[in-house]
Amino acid sequence: MLDWHRGRLSARRLSVLIAHLPRDSSVNRRLHGEAVEWGAAEHLLAAITDHLAAANWMTSVINGDPDEERPDYPDPVPRPGDAEDEPFPEAESAPEGDGGAPAPTRGPSPGELRLFFS
Repeated sequence: MLDWHRGRLSARRLSVLIAHLPRDSSVNRRLHGEAVEWGAAEHLLAAITDHLAAANWMTSVINGDPDEERPDYPDPVPRPGDAEDEPFPEAESAPEGDGGAPAPTRGPSPGELRLFFS
């Protein structure tokens, strides 16, 4: 910052340096919170765990005794930024469906998917 203040570092160069800080830097932790601790590998492992749990659940339902109570569907692995009581922004402003049913939540946008896989 001192170099920028003294004029030895341009604002553009400072912007580039800040934009390319490591994922776990203090700046990124401050801006994005817990989400910086999760990279693509961690998200893929969570997805694998969720799919494996769903496959095991399906197997137990298919091969289980029809007279017994079905097991509950497995809960997904919690991910950073997930909050049970916070709906997506679009779900808050969307009108409710028939009979006061809650508005459906949306999937990830193309931009969010691009960020996830980059």
